[in-house]
Amino acid sequence: MARIAIDMDNVMADIYSHYLNYYETSHGIKLDPQGLHGVPEGEVLPEGLVRKFLLTPGFFRTAPVMPGSQEVIKALMEKYEVFIVSAAMEFPQSLREKLEWLHEHFPFISWHNIVLCGSKTIVNADIMIDDYDKNLRHFKGRQLLFTAPHNVHLTDYERVHNWEEVAAALEVEVPAARV
Repeated sequence: MARIAIDMDNVMADIYSHYLNYYETSHGIKLDPQGLHGVPEGEVLPEGLVRKFLLTPGFFRTAPVMPGSQEVIKALMEKYEVFIVSAAMEFPQSLREKLEWLHEHFPFISWHNIVLCGSKTIVNADIMIDDYDKNLRHFKGRQLLFTAPHNVHLTDYERVHNWEEVAAALEVEVPAARV
């Protein structure tokens, strides 16, 4: 059975919309998501606020689920060995929050299949789904770049824009009742 490594932030969890919601709540300013295309993730908000939000207790725990991710990951698990792999060590409070988030939104994923690490260069899988070039660049298997505002100009990878495209690329059917 082929093994898939799936990233969390901006792949399973919609971190960009979460940044924008946090910013609107804290500053009363609604930003246009279209204006973020091609902007590095750390620069999407002024005054170093991205890092501040990432260090805010509860930030990772309350991130919205990426549409379609739950249903497609369930379908992938019927055909592949699925591991959730997240580089969480830079923000230590995220370890517990990400684990709690996964237990709430993806209770069907065993703790055996969750890897919270520092560098993803250690990952040994056949397929990796990630939004960051730095994580895919050294990966030896099939590389699927999940579209996020910061990576819209990258062309070196097989791109998937959403979870429906992940299902098609990896040839899994998601029952209509589950979509």
